[in-house]
Amino acid sequence: MMEAKDSILLEIQDTVKAYAGIMSRVAQVEVEVVDENLFRIAGTGIFADHVNEDMSVEGYVYRHVLRTGSLEIIYEPGKEPLCQSCPRRNVCREEIEISMPIRFGTRNIGVIGLIGSTPNQKARILKEEAMYLELLAQIADFISAKASEMAETKRRKSLLETLNSVINHVEKGILIFGKNEIVAAANPAAEKQLSTRQLEGKTVSVTPTGDSLNHQNEYRIQIDGREYLVMGHHYDLDRDPERYARLLLFESTRAIRERYYEITSTVPLEGVFNMIGSSPQTRSLQEEIRKVAKSTSTVLITGESGSGKEIVASAIWKASDRKHHRFIAINCGAIPEPLLESELFGYVKGAFTGADPNGRMGKFELANKGVIFLDEIGDMPLYLQVKLLRVLQERKIIRIGSNQVIPIDVRIIAATNKNLQEMIEKKQFREDLYYRLNVIPLKVAPLRERTEDIKDLVLHFAGRYAGLFGKKLQSITEDTMEALCRYPWYGNVRELENSVEFMINMMEEEGILNRQTLPDNILGTVRETKNVSVPAPPAQQIRPLKDLEEQEIRRALELFGSGTEGKRQAAKALGISLATLYRKLG
Repeated sequence: MMEAKDSILLEIQDTVKAYAGIMSRVAQVEVEVVDENLFRIAGTGIFADHVNEDMSVEGYVYRHVLRTGSLEIIYEPGKEPLCQSCPRRNVCREEIEISMPIRFGTRNIGVIGLIGSTPNQKARILKEEAMYLELLAQIADFISAKASEMAETKRRKSLLETLNSVINHVEKGILIFGKNEIVAAANPAAEKQLSTRQLEGKTVSVTPTGDSLNHQNEYRIQIDGREYLVMGHHYDLDRDPERYARLLLFESTRAIRERYYEITSTVPLEGVFNMIGSSPQTRSLQEEIRKVAKSTSTVLITGESGSGKEIVASAIWKASDRKHHRFIAINCGAIPEPLLESELFGYVKGAFTGADPNGRMGKFELANKGVIFLDEIGDMPLYLQVKLLRVLQERKIIRIGSNQVIPIDVRIIAATNKNLQEMIEKKQFREDLYYRLNVIPLKVAPLRERTEDIKDLVLHFAGRYAGLFGKKLQSITEDTMEALCRYPWYGNVRELENSVEFMINMMEEEGILNRQTLPDNILGTVRETKNVSVPAPPAQQIRPLKDLEEQEIRRALELFGSGTEGKRQAAKALGISLATLYRKLG
């Protein structure tokens, strides 16, 4: 045994030994710690009898880590370049080695090494490499923190208090169990997620559901008569089963839903109390929304494309008791049929070929306690209509590839621009589903039938886009507003918004929207309207059908765009196939 030089880690050797032992129990591999002088401070298993030995002759990897301050993983000990100068490279008993520096401020004061000395240990490390690196980093940080504490005071706490200090800084919940499912230790994150204080000493039942999402397994926790679903990992601590038998590292499913929602949410800004428009139809719709908002009944919103059905759906949500929960919108016509089921119901790891290997949470599960808006419900395939009907009847879902039944509390709002009753007659939509959806029918009138809203909408959109583009809007000329109010707006509010955006782009520095800023299709309509009152020979009063057809095709392309997707939507709005549209475009 060599005489040790002074080092920070040597002064807290008992603590370092204790944490090396804990790390070994949790990871089920061997652990050793050396200080900055390459003196072995702690070791377990094959290193236990060699603590307090000088390793400077053989610690080539540790010397490299101390010099660079970087993590080093040796997958083939004795064969890699860092091992070539080691005198034990041909008789190395290690299968894998992970070395992580222990820092004290900007200084590297030691290295903690995690070693697999058997093929089974190596396989376990490779399978859960990310988890081992996370645990190793946490232990290294804690040893560093203990070194800082030692520098300020020589007082030490017990091993259990020290472990609690570590897990209290982890955002995920941690439960450590002794025998008989009794909690031996828990961190504040666990108490918060399980809505229970003083978990230590309580009996907690943890049962896997069999589902796996986002690299984590799902568990059902039962405590004090309550049940929670959590996602995480469960580890057996077989070194000391009497005191520490198992460890559960988890986070609540609700927290995961919140995180997913923050990433995917695209909730409209408008609500029931600021829906734009003063027409009798809009006021009547606002009143209907106020009446039905507090209910949990299913709503079916009908109306032409672009008339604002999603705005109505979000207005119902914001006026309801569910406004503090999630609003999830999904367009059933915009998602390919093979993907729509997985988007709605989610799937678990390995559910089908080509699926995300981590699994995915579905929109119904994400919307739990809130509102889900199924736009273009008429485009939903028949086999999915059956599953949706079952959700409406049972209020339960099953993820694809799973056998776990998940109860949900979701209000369903559907919308369509199709005549579902005609589709029922053609066997394209289920009659029983229609009646389940159409409990509260709401109809959004097309913009051409509520012309009083046009001026309000023009002013609203003009102000919004002027602000977005950094322009100052002074006024809109009377004849320009009159032209906008006379236009039939076949594309409804969406077309109006696009036109106003175009006009703001065309507006000169004086900030006036005049006839020169109007899109050509609106100007053409104004000219046609004026020409109606001018007497003309009969041959000039009748326009050829080909001209009318070309005008409507041009108008549809201006509304939806001339790209492939725009042409598809234009053909749908015109009531012709995409092939026919291409043929007519010549």
